[in-house]
Amino acid sequence: MPVARANAPGGQPGLLRQQVYEQLRSAIEQGRLPAGTRLPPSREHAASLGVSRNTVLWAVQRLQAEGYVEARVGDGTYVSQAAGTPPLQGLVAPPRGLSRRGQLIAETAARWRPPHVAARAFRIGAPEVDRFPFALWDRLARQASPAQRSARAQYLDPAGDPDLRQAIALWLWASRGIRCDAAQVVVCSGSQQGIDLIARLLLDAGDEVLVEDPGYPGIRASLLAHGAQARPVALDAQGLCIEQGAAQWPGARMAVVTPTHQFPTGVCMGLARRQALLQWARAHDAWVVEDDYDGEFQYGSAAQRVPALCSLPGSERVLYVGTFSKTLHPGLRLGFVIVPPALVEAFAMARAITDRHAPGDAQAVLARFIAEGHLLRHLRQMRELYQERQRILIDALADTSHGALQLAPSDRGMHLLHEAAPGSDDETLSRKALTAGVMLAPLSRYAMQSTRRGWLLGYAGYGDAEILAAARVVGELVRAAR
Repeated sequence: MPVARANAPGGQPGLLRQQVYEQLRSAIEQGRLPAGTRLPPSREHAASLGVSRNTVLWAVQRLQAEGYVEARVGDGTYVSQAAGTPPLQGLVAPPRGLSRRGQLIAETAARWRPPHVAARAFRIGAPEVDRFPFALWDRLARQASPAQRSARAQYLDPAGDPDLRQAIALWLWASRGIRCDAAQVVVCSGSQQGIDLIARLLLDAGDEVLVEDPGYPGIRASLLAHGAQARPVALDAQGLCIEQGAAQWPGARMAVVTPTHQFPTGVCMGLARRQALLQWARAHDAWVVEDDYDGEFQYGSAAQRVPALCSLPGSERVLYVGTFSKTLHPGLRLGFVIVPPALVEAFAMARAITDRHAPGDAQAVLARFIAEGHLLRHLRQMRELYQERQRILIDALADTSHGALQLAPSDRGMHLLHEAAPGSDDETLSRKALTAGVMLAPLSRYAMQSTRRGWLLGYAGYGDAEILAAARVVGELVRAAR
């Protein structure tokens, strides 16, 4: 059976031979060239298609290598019996869809779904990247010797570069008050992978986990991915209401919290509530996961900064998750988990079967970046910058909305929350803002059972002009809705 004439006989040879190959393969797969059919001699075939003989030979040789045709010495080339199996007749059932767990993950992620677009105001969680010292970073990278670069190109310790683990341990003691050994640090690709490792290793399918409501959907999606049950617990001015959660879900095996700057409400968990949470973990033989996603951004003096939950006495059952996506930039894809010594090997092996290890060069440069004091200097600059941008945002929204949007200042974090009446519609304004080019995340998107409503406004990663322009858009929309 002849194959359709090749297009553009004067075209590029590579494109022509690929086209001839695809036409022949399609004819075989669709049954137009059934099993046992003898292909035309290459010269005749090439003449009928208007291409060179070499083009046809290349296509046939590839089909032979893939098992679609077979050459018989002295007899020609035939469609093989295996390739010539006739297509199934009648209705064919579609491929099986998502599992029930997969559906839950997809539904949870769909409400949150981080946008795959360039960061624009007021996207939350976006740090200032234009002022990152890229030149300094590149200079540190170039200082590696050929032997060092060769060593880092090999398979590495899945727990992380030893120098980086040591640098992180020292940094945590100085900055967050956490005493840990470098051996307890497991380097990972950001906080999301850290939480994924924790859920995979410490939870069984069906285990209940207390989560903040409203809270970060990425945490819930990770828990669901491992068959755990995310149980919502309400928040008050002191953070997660652990007594309420413990009473409602007495069998919970874990609690995941953001105590320094609760996401997304911005509440800081008080000392009494922190102690109650640690006592609950001890009494129930449960784990507490501390997600310190932006704990470095506290704008008072060093003496006024709240230390990590993991730094308190009795925090042996706390796993601390940190990330450099906020302190430096998300493109770095580096974070870490502080785990009890007895669990380090298990975490390292789980990391190894996920994606083996983080890039060696990036780990080595970050280790020097921290050890030589560059991280400290960068964070000092960013704290000053973010605090000023927060002030500009508050003033701009109050002005452009004619006083309708009065945001309270915060002494920590990278975003602000403006709350609306409980149960009100916060999606409509967000959709209108997005149409106008402004990202305004509704609080309802982060809630499970909570009726709290409002809007989140990130300010850290945007210059003055962008903040002012976005504030004008939001202000006009708010005035129009009054």
